[in-house]
Amino acid sequence: MKKSLLLLFVFLCGFFSHAQGQKLNPGGMKTAWGEKVTPQNAWQQYPRPQLVRSQWLNLNGQWDYAILPKTSAQPKKYDGKILVPFCAESSLSGVGKLVLPDQKLWYNRTFQVPANWKGKNVLLHFDAVDWETTVWLNGKKVGEHRGGSDPFTFDITPHLKSGTQELVVSVWDPTDADDQARGKQVLEPKGIWYTPVTGIWQTVWLEPVAKAHISSLVPEANIDQNKVILKNQISGATGKEKLVVKVLKNGKVVGEKTANANSPLEIAVPNADLWTPYNPALYQLDVQLTSGGKTLDKVNSYFAMRKISKGKDAQGYERLYLNNQPLFQYGTLDQGWWPDGLLTPPSDAAMRYDMDVLKDMGFNMLRKHIKVEPSRYYYYADSIGLLVWQDMPSGFKTAEKEVQHVKAEAKEDWARPAASAQQYEREWKSIMDHLKFFPSIVVWVPFNEGWGQYDTKRVVEWTMQYDPTRITNGVSGWTDRGVGHMNDAHHYPGPGMEPAEQNPGRVIVLGEFGGLGLPLEGHIWNPNMRNWGYRTYKTYDELVKEYTKLMYNMYPMVHRGLAAAVYTQTTDVEGEVNGLITYDRKKVKLDPELLRMLHQPLYSAPGTSSALAADSEIKPQTLLVATNQPTCVGKAELNKKEFSSATAPVQLKKGDSRWAASTFSVNQAPKNLQLRLLAHGDAKVYLNGKLVMNKFINTKRHYDEINLSEYGHYLKNGENHLVVELKNTGSPSPFDFGLYTFQ
Repeated sequence: MKKSLLLLFVFLCGFFSHAQGQKLNPGGMKTAWGEKVTPQNAWQQYPRPQLVRSQWLNLNGQWDYAILPKTSAQPKKYDGKILVPFCAESSLSGVGKLVLPDQKLWYNRTFQVPANWKGKNVLLHFDAVDWETTVWLNGKKVGEHRGGSDPFTFDITPHLKSGTQELVVSVWDPTDADDQARGKQVLEPKGIWYTPVTGIWQTVWLEPVAKAHISSLVPEANIDQNKVILKNQISGATGKEKLVVKVLKNGKVVGEKTANANSPLEIAVPNADLWTPYNPALYQLDVQLTSGGKTLDKVNSYFAMRKISKGKDAQGYERLYLNNQPLFQYGTLDQGWWPDGLLTPPSDAAMRYDMDVLKDMGFNMLRKHIKVEPSRYYYYADSIGLLVWQDMPSGFKTAEKEVQHVKAEAKEDWARPAASAQQYEREWKSIMDHLKFFPSIVVWVPFNEGWGQYDTKRVVEWTMQYDPTRITNGVSGWTDRGVGHMNDAHHYPGPGMEPAEQNPGRVIVLGEFGGLGLPLEGHIWNPNMRNWGYRTYKTYDELVKEYTKLMYNMYPMVHRGLAAAVYTQTTDVEGEVNGLITYDRKKVKLDPELLRMLHQPLYSAPGTSSALAADSEIKPQTLLVATNQPTCVGKAELNKKEFSSATAPVQLKKGDSRWAASTFSVNQAPKNLQLRLLAHGDAKVYLNGKLVMNKFINTKRHYDEINLSEYGHYLKNGENHLVVELKNTGSPSPFDFGLYTFQ
């Protein structure tokens, strides 16, 4: 314990001295939407499309702010103005200052309650504040909240007075100096970690409600029984209230029902128009809460008739099903970061732009990575038909990353302290409660790459039980513990996958791959940073060529059970230049029409695959191996006497060179070929003496998948041979390969 505290102290002392001179948004990058933001137009849209009331008051705009030592009392004077809902570190806030873990950010503003709200309860909504929030109204403490991504609400009615109301908010955020859920934020941004976000970063607003009012309305579609179940919660109920519900399609009433409130309500939806990415059909809801013939509350909402599940295809592979039909899901890793707003999109239109581009590119899904978006984001995904995998924003203390960031090879999870675990789970439940309304969300992801990963089996099984209507991807990448509906590999640049045969009953997905970088001059966040991709190129043509190869190599994987894939990533983010769009959203790097054509084969019905020469991932195989270059390499005939038999995978040392061969017979030469290669070094591959591949390979946990179908004509009836030459082995690593055919 003492050692941990000392490490944290040393880390913070070193950081604070550096941070004082740190320049946020060093290049002054802005988006076209950010350039148009004013205090009058900043996020003025109705923020909660899942439960719409006619009366509300937006509190976004100019507030007073102050940054003070954490232990200081409420300020009497403020430092200046901040534009809410943009965080203090963002340029759009007008502040652009780092708030350190030993400081608090204070807000102050006044407002007046509309006269026609008299007799109603007034609710104060914060859609997201990072991280620990305390609220006062007219000098009285209203409440506290801990959590950076989930919305929270206070009934401020008892604290109102006549005339002008004074609202004061304090926020403390330790960022990565503690282990709370923080997503990609760090005090010292670099690599895959980004600028911190402190304070209010989504809409703040007021609404009047009756004492008895609808606080939650969650539709659950059942397409197998042609009905929708409306789960509802009523605050302030007496037990006499009823819900009067109308279901509308294109403005026409197609169903209605009246039932007791605070109980699930079922409505028949005959001949349902099913929601898909290609037909994002939505039904509207008109809901009234009544008592004794009097209407107490009225809201508008919507739902979709859709079902997400998993099941076996004709080849016996587990697939993701939408509406009882298998659907390959392909999307991007979507960070949702902005150069001028950081976590907050500059505007509603800016937020929609990213999704529109992805749809135009032929993606049907995105993985919302370590972030929760505003409610309007998910409503738009519902509206255009974009499937969403929703991550939990993870977190661990950077100073203790050797313990709290669980490594891929680790057998045990982090032993997370009880209070920290309870907070994490409270936030995860609150996020799920908030988002489970939205039909576009089809997958929950509680853990990513061992970041703060703990008690995996219990947390993942709880997630599955809490929402059985969706798929749970328990661990995305690295630290799979055999639980959850999926086995999710991360493989850069890839592609690669875990073998379906070793994961019975689980869906095989590639949760991250690609990361092909192209820095574009004039669209770089900070020219002085290492602007990088997992592979970085200099020209558009190179990027097109390499992305095409990735797709070409991934097509055969679908035939061996791959059910979904996630390409890194939607946009550049700070020092990462591996986006399909630049960070300022001013350049789209790859032609959407080209991408649509490249993606289309992924959605075709999968065929079958079989081994010509099996690799050793599942069962050890025998390879012919030589430590010195055989004279037959590159020749039409293989001299087996130049090789010795060895059981694969063959373990190599750094600097080793090896030549390995495998022979196989075919009765009729197949056209489609897929090589699976596990190696770290310079590799050349020969098929019947013909060179078919020459590239550097660096596989770690998963085999590289390489489509060799263009060389199928090198095969012949009878015996064939495959030779792999590996030189300059980069690290102690296994060496293995196999050859497959698919149709």
